[in-house]
Amino acid sequence: MRNALIAASGLLLAIATPAMAQDETDPPSDITVSGSATIASDYRFRGVSQTDKELAVQAGVTVSHASGLYAGVWGSNLSGWGTFLGCNCELDLFAGYKLPVAEGVTLDVGATWYMYPGGLDETDFVEPYVKLSGTLGPAALTASVFYAPSQEALGRVYFTGAASAAGIPDAPGDKEDNLYLSGDAVVSVPNSPISLRAHLGYSDGNSGLGPNGTSVAPTGSYLDWTLGADLTYKGLVLGVSYIDTDISNADSAYLLPNFQKTTGGSIADGTVVVSLTAAF
Repeated sequence: MRNALIAASGLLLAIATPAMAQDETDPPSDITVSGSATIASDYRFRGVSQTDKELAVQAGVTVSHASGLYAGVWGSNLSGWGTFLGCNCELDLFAGYKLPVAEGVTLDVGATWYMYPGGLDETDFVEPYVKLSGTLGPAALTASVFYAPSQEALGRVYFTGAASAAGIPDAPGDKEDNLYLSGDAVVSVPNSPISLRAHLGYSDGNSGLGPNGTSVAPTGSYLDWTLGADLTYKGLVLGVSYIDTDISNADSAYLLPNFQKTTGGSIADGTVVVSLTAAF
């Protein structure tokens, strides 16, 4: 057996050696493919649950070029407030360009197309963004501006949740825009696989409901924030986050029965979200 193993090892080495020599002469590829798959206890989009405060399964792939160009796709299941008919799922197509603007500072300009396969066409919308990333001491910082120009999906079609439930639009075909500002910070704990992160966001949009009975900016304007920690081990990331908004039950009462969990209760209150991500 030992001799057989030695012989097999020699054969593998003989096969691998030319390949290794070839790899050493080949230039590195200009294209990089990365991706991830996640299972989470909830899918929160800007502080608001899109899965009725239930389990979310998500995955995405990004293709990047050495020039700074990139494009990708990301998807998640939806439920409750996030139901847009069709397959009850969200599919985001995005593309952009990253370029260094100073030492350690990167500018990222792109756009995301939020689409809901099989749903109504007017539920889809496009949102351009600009992000500026850099480091300050041990912290990685990102400031972002997301601005979606006037589109029907963002319109104030229904003034109240009652009107949406009755299917009687107050302003059929209305188009509105939406602004989202955010700041993020990530700090790695020295000599450990743990990183700490914080997020603060501000939404400014229409104060009613769109043609699908939802809104990207519930209550018109509000704040959302996240405090979390990640543990990385062999390509797996275990994340724990506390997510909350300043949307009160009184502020969102006019959106009922839409803006609530199927069994009752707020979908924008504080919660702990646990996630496990496999990245490649």
